[in-house]
Amino acid sequence: MIAKKLFFFSFLVMSLIGIQSCQNNPPAGEADNDTYRLAMLAPGHFHAALLQKSMYPEIDSTVDVYAPDGPELNTYLDFISGYNSRSDNPTHWNEEVYTGQDYLEKMLATEKPGRTIVAISGNNQRKTEYITSSVNAGLHVLADKPMVISTENFTQLKKAFETAREKKVVLYDIMTERYAAINIIQKALRYMPDVFGELENGTPDNPAVILKSLHHYYKTVSGKTLRRPAWFFDVNQQGGGLLDITTHFIDIIQWACFSETVFDYEKDVQMLSAKQWPTTLTLEQFKKVTGVDQYPDYLKKDVKGDQLNIYGNGEMHYTLKGVNAEVGVEWRYVAPEGTGDTYFSQIRGTKATLTIRQDKEQNYKPTLYIKPADRNDKSWKAALEKGLEKITQQFEGVTVAETGDELEVVIPAQFVTGEEPRFAAVIKKYLQFLKSGNIPDWEESFMLTKYYTTTRALEVASGK
Repeated sequence: MIAKKLFFFSFLVMSLIGIQSCQNNPPAGEADNDTYRLAMLAPGHFHAALLQKSMYPEIDSTVDVYAPDGPELNTYLDFISGYNSRSDNPTHWNEEVYTGQDYLEKMLATEKPGRTIVAISGNNQRKTEYITSSVNAGLHVLADKPMVISTENFTQLKKAFETAREKKVVLYDIMTERYAAINIIQKALRYMPDVFGELENGTPDNPAVILKSLHHYYKTVSGKTLRRPAWFFDVNQQGGGLLDITTHFIDIIQWACFSETVFDYEKDVQMLSAKQWPTTLTLEQFKKVTGVDQYPDYLKKDVKGDQLNIYGNGEMHYTLKGVNAEVGVEWRYVAPEGTGDTYFSQIRGTKATLTIRQDKEQNYKPTLYIKPADRNDKSWKAALEKGLEKITQQFEGVTVAETGDELEVVIPAQFVTGEEPRFAAVIKKYLQFLKSGNIPDWEESFMLTKYYTTTRALEVASGK
């Protein structure tokens, strides 16, 4: 018997109405013509909940959820309940949940074409299928990264974009890093010729652009210990180290270095080398992260003894329009006490190098530095002062401070936010696209080029 559950969340006078269930189907598509209905499809990653941390006048407060029953759905619903019951600016989402095994088919048959936004954030194994099916049904799609985790997926994605244009629906992925103040300022400086000069081409051994990061499987999100689903550790479901976080880095390279460029990705991208390697977890560590007592059968291919080998680490060297770039991601189990995730981003120009460091010296907070080619060049200093005047029009109070042979860009605290608030910025941008009826050509090009790059890296790492 197909299970159908209806959950209601409402914040009323300092109290939360509990989750209730009934046997009715979600009355999808009942939003008026001024609002869109949000359909959450198989929410299996905490990013799904972050999309609802804020509310929007363009989006109906009732959300249709289509998902298999289980802990991932419950975790998502717990997040929404928390947002609804918080004391500071609570949300008031009403979650209507369908948990039948035919949840995808139910959504496609129920949701209203042109007025529904399908949000996809979870297991990546079926993500491209979800995207394609939704677009074919005339539904708008906002997908968490990565959109694809294989070459076959990429072929499907290309077709999905063609269909999206034909059906006039908006297909877009969630690139939160574009909305970080530090990245916006780095990009602004890169496009000041008198400060940055010209973007260098670099060499394979000395790339002009480098983005690398270190992450940890055990962490907290929104004040709670993050439970990662067991499938997160399976490259066939999550994607490996070349396919996931790398999408953010490749997007930043395209966005910061080749702003609004429409690429011919088969000509503009040349993959020079790529590799993947494993991080090892014990069964006890796996239990702490997932809450699962034993390795599922689909992970046993990666188990030796009681240790799980997770191929979440990846590195690639490639050129984009002749510019040498390096992208790398590394995972460890947990950050030692007093430490955290690290990040490094460098863009090298003929007049200055722009570097973001997030490490011990920065107290594990991303910090932007400018290293001029000639510190004694008075005209360069004058150009920087003029450039800062433009930057402070958007970020009031930004200054620079000398530190060794570099200048540290000091960004006021009110502009320094974590990843979570940036989801609201992505949704606002997406709503603008819905209003205009399409996405810019360069945005589509960025997505196709990005996923061509990741899947090409996977092919090279696999010896293809």
